[in-house]
Amino acid sequence: MAHAARVLTPADLDRDVIDKVKIGLLDMLSCAFESQDLPWGCQAIEMVSRGAEGSTAGRHGIASIIGTPFRVSTSEAAFVNGTLGHGLVREDMHTGSVSHLGVVIYPVLLALSQRRPVHGSMFILAAASGYEIAAAIGRALIDADFVRFHRPTGTTGPIGAAAAGGILLGLSEDAIVSAIGLAANTASGLNEWPFSGGEEMFFHPGFAAGNAVTAVELAELGAFASETALDGQSGLFAALTRADRINRVKPFHSGLSEILSVFHKPAPACNYAQTACQAALILAAQDGIKAADIQHVHVRCSAAAVAYPGCNYTGPFNRILQAKMSVQYCVAATLAFGKIAESNYRVLDAPEVMRLAYSTTLEPGTEFTEAYPDKQGAEVTVRLRNGETHGRRLDDVVAATPGEIRERFRVACPWAERIEKFIDELEHQDDAGSLGRLLEKD
Repeated sequence: MAHAARVLTPADLDRDVIDKVKIGLLDMLSCAFESQDLPWGCQAIEMVSRGAEGSTAGRHGIASIIGTPFRVSTSEAAFVNGTLGHGLVREDMHTGSVSHLGVVIYPVLLALSQRRPVHGSMFILAAASGYEIAAAIGRALIDADFVRFHRPTGTTGPIGAAAAGGILLGLSEDAIVSAIGLAANTASGLNEWPFSGGEEMFFHPGFAAGNAVTAVELAELGAFASETALDGQSGLFAALTRADRINRVKPFHSGLSEILSVFHKPAPACNYAQTACQAALILAAQDGIKAADIQHVHVRCSAAAVAYPGCNYTGPFNRILQAKMSVQYCVAATLAFGKIAESNYRVLDAPEVMRLAYSTTLEPGTEFTEAYPDKQGAEVTVRLRNGETHGRRLDDVVAATPGEIRERFRVACPWAERIEKFIDELEHQDDAGSLGRLLEKD
């Protein structure tokens, strides 16, 4: 993997890959700016910014925390920015690996690019390569049994981001191998949080990003890690009882195509609730179905959606993540409020939402299961109090468009124009690290 990535040059980048990296970066930044006032965002910022004011060179003062005046160490900045990027649960999604890769890869590259001038074209190449490696590992490694216990992003993210960081800094092939090996030793994240609404989920990308930076910087200094950290007799795949799948890991077999499989969420909620929310919105906004008239809601979707921890849950909803993970809550809130928005999750005990959530059933549909992960379809059917039934079906999620992503960013960031212009011209920028400084609050 390290060899395949290292022989690539910016000239190998297709236009659609370049554009995808840039719009993904904008989407991550919009989420980060919107998460500034959320508890987990505030906690991460407060933890690393203590004593950062007034610091200059050295361990502190190198890398920017998005939307703040603080500069901290590279690993600390990656941790905070990864946490902020995941703060809304509206990050990008690579369904085949069940991973949110942008909230790990972009914070790592933003932090490392502030250490010394790096051309913007190398930033783009590094990002696309990181997606390629992380996604390929995830496709082979992650299945329904895996996600019962482990967080996919915490497993794939540090590995792909460490590879990306090594490419960005122009490390040798051996050093990139060591960075990947060191990062594999940090692969972690438990999926217990959905049941109680625990907030550790928000920090998983932060941990992954911070660890990836540490892995890269140790490898740069000559730290040697096992070349067989992934495929060895006690490597990651063996440790996760999936040694027989290592031959399925095939990054770069179709160029840098994995990033093109990523979609950007329209709703600030779990991936598996996205399509059902969109079908519910059609019922409410286009068909004029009133929440008060609904007696029962039935949702059909993929078996993966039904089985993912926290997705098939009717309440009670004491914590925001219980609501954002529950397909029942997400659909009920969409029907009750007639919109898909972050505000749907700010009041968790709205009586009409609670009534509808308790009245919603979830069922796997054979056609949706067979189409997954290439497509994520869902069907929402409501039975009204007068006996009528109405339904809407979507064969796949309708991703947020580049135009919608740009608009979200402009709303989230008061000084969006100069940042957006820099990113639009990223492949021509001599110093990608200048972006970090643009992200700082004056």
